[in-house]
Amino acid sequence: MEPEFWHERWENNLIGFHTDEVNPHLRDHWGSLAVKPGSRVLVPLCGKSLDLIWLADQGYEVIGVEVSPIAVKDFFAENHLRATRTENPRCDIWRGESISLLCGDLFALTAQDLGAIDAVYDRASLIALPPELRRRYVETLDTLVAATAPHLLITLDYDPARMDGPPFAVSEAEIQALYSDRYQIDCLQADDALAQNERFRKRGLDWLREAVYRLTRP
Repeated sequence: MEPEFWHERWENNLIGFHTDEVNPHLRDHWGSLAVKPGSRVLVPLCGKSLDLIWLADQGYEVIGVEVSPIAVKDFFAENHLRATRTENPRCDIWRGESISLLCGDLFALTAQDLGAIDAVYDRASLIALPPELRRRYVETLDTLVAATAPHLLITLDYDPARMDGPPFAVSEAEIQALYSDRYQIDCLQADDALAQNERFRKRGLDWLREAVYRLTRP
């Protein structure tokens, strides 16, 4: 999962992970985090998700991180948003009125690049990473995000012998292993999602579990 992999996916429009609607789990469960309007919300590996628009419409300042410049440009163009662009050695920063996207490698960023972060929304980041990168990802977020910041995390789980990721299978046991030493983990919803994801059935899956977790500091 080097950056070149994602650059190639965007260049060839292989973006089946993108949807033209706001994630319903975000609508249903974001309120359980009790994040005050005006807070700064980080969305790692955000692509051009409309979830960014929804969060901004709720009164948050949204900070997305995305490695593909195509995704960043498309996001602002397709949503008719103006942005100013500045550069630093680690990323290009596109600043809009309430949404800023940092175009660069998440693992190379610093807390200074992002500024203070009050909450995290992870719909497609952890599941985009193979197992060997997930611990590093969690540890990187620990360096970028305030210890008190709650997370809304959405995962998929399936038999990995039947399909190669991404998206990758992340089990509840792995969520516990990655986060339980620092967070209280509450599973807010878990559903059989295969019927709503025909593309995964075509790739060989015979079951698919989608789960929503709230991570908070105890």
